[in-house]
Amino acid sequence: MRNSAEALLARALVFALEYLPRPVSDALGLACANTLDLLVPRLRQTAYTNLAFAFPDKDAAWRKHTADGVYRSIGRLMVALARFPRIDINNVSEWIRYEGFEHYERAKEHGKGVLFATAHLGNWELSAFAHALLTEKMSIVVRPLDNPLIDNLVETRRALSGNTLLSKRDFARSILHALRDNEPVGILVDQNSAGDNSAFVPFFGKQACTNLTFAKLAEHSGATVIPGFAVWSDPERRYVLRFYPPLEMSGDAVEDTARIQAAVEAAIREYPDQWLWIHRRWKTRPEGEPGIY
Repeated sequence: MRNSAEALLARALVFALEYLPRPVSDALGLACANTLDLLVPRLRQTAYTNLAFAFPDKDAAWRKHTADGVYRSIGRLMVALARFPRIDINNVSEWIRYEGFEHYERAKEHGKGVLFATAHLGNWELSAFAHALLTEKMSIVVRPLDNPLIDNLVETRRALSGNTLLSKRDFARSILHALRDNEPVGILVDQNSAGDNSAFVPFFGKQACTNLTFAKLAEHSGATVIPGFAVWSDPERRYVLRFYPPLEMSGDAVEDTARIQAAVEAAIREYPDQWLWIHRRWKTRPEGEPGIY
């Protein structure tokens, strides 16, 4: 009953965000994000803890301004996701444009596929959706949501532009197959990890436990690794899907994971108010070190 009630509310919200005039939809998306902020205050506290941990030289006013930006970013993401059925090749340029596309073109010439190292920065949902419309479909790794009814709603929209959704629970074989066919694959690499297939690498000058799978896939496949993020541009009032130069992989999983995290960190430093600071990125700590949350 709880799942059904949540799904009914979600569908009503998505319907409103999709069909209301765009300015009204934008205002509603921001209102929803601000409501989340009010109803779940621990998320903002997590953001403050993360920001103090990552930027010890910044003051409380800067942390508040950055956390406020996180919720504005969430509101924009909600609007875009809801309006996916109304975005097509004819109007996608109103939502997003490329920058650094030449890096992708050269990677495709290499012939061993492209691994996009992306993050919860800007609009990770729109980046994959738009790439399928503008260039070619891709495979994206997703974690199923806890509510299967809402998960179905979100996944249906994610797949509208032709992308293949791979479950985070079992995806390695499908990724390798796509890369062998010289296809692009997008994976979010900025989340806390734990377990045997993880290692501590530097992230904002602190040790962050990070999954090694992405680096191992790159080594096994020979695919080109490109950091890519869809970041919001206020002057343009749309997103910029920015591809950065490929990262050189050494074949050492820990070393390569550290290099990937450094690239993600650099992008976040450019747009600190667009990263999901409400995620407990440093939850797993080295043995003997106290938790920060």
